[in-house]
Formats: sequence, C-alpha cells, structure tokens
Amino acid sequence: MDCKKESNTKYCNCTYPCSRHGFCCDCLTYHRSSGELPACYFPNDIEKGYNRSINNFIKIVNDRGTGYLK
Repeated sequence: MDCKKESNTKYCNCTYPCSRHGFCCDCLTYHRSSGELPACYFPNDIEKGYNRSINNFIKIVNDRGTGYLK
C-alpha cells in the first residue's frame, strides 16, 4: 500500500513539528504506543495544547459532541 502523504497533509491539523506529519500510519502507531490519539481527533483549539490523551478526547466529545469531527 502506498502512503498518500500529500493528500493526508491537507487534513492534518497537527501543529507539532515532527517527521510523521502526513504519515498517518506512523503517527497513529506512535500515539497508540503512548496511550494517546493523533491531533486529527481533536478540534484545532484543543490540539494546540498537545494533550492527546484518550481521557481528554472523551471529555471533549462529552462537552462538544462529535460535530467538530466532520
């Protein structure tokens, strides 16, 4: 399977400078190993705080619903 880095980058809202930007499979693997979710699971204002914890994701969904994910 070929990586679609260019098209992935259009939808990546991550503001942290790293080598995984646009490489979704690498990003997901990295964050899962830390008990986190990638930036694309969070609204832009929350992503900027770099709290990628699953608990934070659950809190945001409970507070805001899932409308921001569209």
